Amino acid sequence: MEKFARLISMAPLLLLLCLPFAFAGHDYGQALSKSLLFFEAQRSGYLPHNQRVTWRANSGLNDGKASGVDLVGGYYDAGDNVKFGLPMAFTITMMSWSIIEYGKQLGSSGELGNTMEAVKWGTDYLIKAHPQPYVLYGEVGDGNTDHYCWQRPEDMTTDRRAYKIDPSNPGSDLAGETAAAMAAASIVFRHSNPAYANELLTHAHQLFDFADKYRGKYDSSISVVQKYYRSVSGYNDELLWAAAWLYQATNNQYYLDYLGNNGDSMGGTGWGMTEFGWDVKYAGVQTLVAKFLMQGKAGHHAAVFEKYQQKAEYFMCSCLGKGTRNAQKTPGGLIYRQRWNNMQFVTGASFLASVYSDYLASAGRNLNCAAGNVAPSQLLSFAKSQVDYILGDNPRATSYMVGYGNNYPRQVHHRGSSIVSYKVDPTFVSCRGGYATWFSRKGSDPNLLTGAIVGGPDAYDNFADERDNYEQTEPATYNNAPLLGLLARLSGGHGGYNQLLPVVVPGPIEKKPAPQPKVTPAPASTSSPISIAQKMTTTWIANGNTYYRYSITVTNKSAKELKDIKLSISKLYGPLWGLTKSGNSYAFPSWISSLPAGKSLEFVYIHSASAADISVASYTLA
Repeated sequence: MEKFARLISMAPLLLLLCLPFAFAGHDYGQALSKSLLFFEAQRSGYLPHNQRVTWRANSGLNDGKASGVDLVGGYYDAGDNVKFGLPMAFTITMMSWSIIEYGKQLGSSGELGNTMEAVKWGTDYLIKAHPQPYVLYGEVGDGNTDHYCWQRPEDMTTDRRAYKIDPSNPGSDLAGETAAAMAAASIVFRHSNPAYANELLTHAHQLFDFADKYRGKYDSSISVVQKYYRSVSGYNDELLWAAAWLYQATNNQYYLDYLGNNGDSMGGTGWGMTEFGWDVKYAGVQTLVAKFLMQGKAGHHAAVFEKYQQKAEYFMCSCLGKGTRNAQKTPGGLIYRQRWNNMQFVTGASFLASVYSDYLASAGRNLNCAAGNVAPSQLLSFAKSQVDYILGDNPRATSYMVGYGNNYPRQVHHRGSSIVSYKVDPTFVSCRGGYATWFSRKGSDPNLLTGAIVGGPDAYDNFADERDNYEQTEPATYNNAPLLGLLARLSGGHGGYNQLLPVVVPGPIEKKPAPQPKVTPAPASTSSPISIAQKMTTTWIANGNTYYRYSITVTNKSAKELKDIKLSISKLYGPLWGLTKSGNSYAFPSWISSLPAGKSLEFVYIHSASAADISVASYTLA
C-alpha cells in the first residue's frame, strides 16, 4: 500500500456544511454480492475450486518456508502483495461482526455462505500464523521492496520474509486484534462448525494472554511495518477490544471484569472519538460495552460501563453533527478524516451507527446528544446516506465501488487488476517492467476488481481516477469489511427481533413453567427417512419477557444421501439460525449442499413462545 506513517489526532474535527442530494434508490443486495467478490480477488495461496474471481491464480506458495512455518493463504491488504497482520485481523473481526449482527439478512440475501467463507479464509491463515501460544507472525513480505516493484501476485520476485512477535519482541496491539478476530469468528462458526469454533477460541484465549502479559507496540518489534501500518493509538484499545469480543464469545466473567477494571486506565471511558478503523478501536469497544450495559450484563461495573456508553454516544452524535465537537464532512455530506483512503473511516463509522441504532431501538431508548434527543432511525439514516454517497449519490455522481453503477473508477491502484491476467498471458512480468508496461498505462484495468471500495474523494468531493493516485484509487479489505453487514441491513431491513437478544443475559432466572419441547415427526409413517427432534436448551428473562432457545436436529435416517429438503415452520416468532429461507419454506444452509446417510444438521431459533411447529414439506434422496 502506497502510504506513509499518518499522524492521528485524537481531537475531533469540525463539521462542514453538507448539501442534500436526491437520487434513485440503490440495489444494496447487488452491492453486497459485489463487495464479497473483492475478498476473493485479495486471496493469497492456493485458490479453491469454487473461486469466482477467475482472473486470479495461485500465489505466495512459499510464504513462511524460510522461517520453517506454513504461512500460505490469507489476504493481501490492498493494492500490493504484502500480508499485513493487523489490518487483516481487523478485516476478519469486522466481517464476523457483520454476520453476528446481520446474519439473518445475509441469509435472506443468499450471501451468508460466501461471507462465512470469506471469514474462514482469513481465520485459517491466522491459525497458521499462531504456531505457539506466545508466537504470532504479523507480516509476510516487506512493504519497501514490494512497492519498488509492480507485479501481479502470481509473478512475485520480492522478499517474502516473515516477521513475528514473541515475549522478547511483543506486540499487544497485533496479538489483541488477532484475539478479537478469533473470538468474533468463533461466534460465527459456533453452530455450523463447533470444533472449528472451539479451536478459534483456544487461539483467542492464548493470544489475549500473550497480549496482556507481554505488553508492547508491535511496530517496535516489526519495524518494517512503521511506514505502512504504524500503531499510532498504541495497544490499550486492542486489549479492551479483545476482552469485549472474548466476553461476547464466552460470557466469561473474567473478560467483563477486565473491561470494568481497566476502562478508566486504558482509555475506554476517557477517549471521545470521531474515527474508527484498523488502528483506533475505542469507538468499537465503547459500542460493544454499551450493548452489554443495555443487555443488563454490567453488574457492579454499571457505573464504568455507563461512561463507556457516554463515549459511544459521543461518537454517534459527532457523526450526526449533533455533538459538542463533530466529525468533518465534505460539502456533499461524506465523513472526512484524512486525504489517504478516507473511505475506511466512512464504512467503519457507518457500521457502528447502524448497529447502535438497532441496539437503541431494541432497548426502547433514544440517543442523547448535545443538540437534543435523537431517534435511533436518524442514526440508520446517517449510515444509509454514507452508503448512498459511496454508491453514487454524490456531487460527481461517481460510484466508489468498482463495478457498481456505470461511473466507477477504471484505473484502480492495484497490481493484480492493472496487469493482464496470468491465465490470459502467463508471460513473466518483471519487477520494474510492470511499472513501465502496466502501471503507466492510461487505459482501463484489464481485470475488473469487482466490489472494491477505493480510497474516495478529497475534502471537497473531488476525485481523480488515475492509477498513480494511490490516496484515492487504492482499495483495501478493511474498507469493505464493515460494509458487508451494513449492506445486508439496508437490503434486508430490520431482522424483526430484539438485537440485544441472541446473547443470553446472565444472572438469576425467574422460574416459570417452561413450554414442553416436542418432536415433530415428518409426515407419513413413523418409518419416515427424515426425523426432526426439538429441544429447549436455555431460557432467560429480559424486560419482563421469558425467552427460550430451541435446538432442532434434522437426521437423515435413510441409506441414501439427502440432496434437498424443504422444511415448513409455523408459529415462529423470533430469529432462526442455520437454515436458508426459500420462499415459504426453509432449505439447507448455504454451507451444506447435501446430508449423507446417518448424518444430522442442527439449527436454532429464539422466541418467547412454545416450540414452533416444524415438518418436512418435501425432500429428495439420491
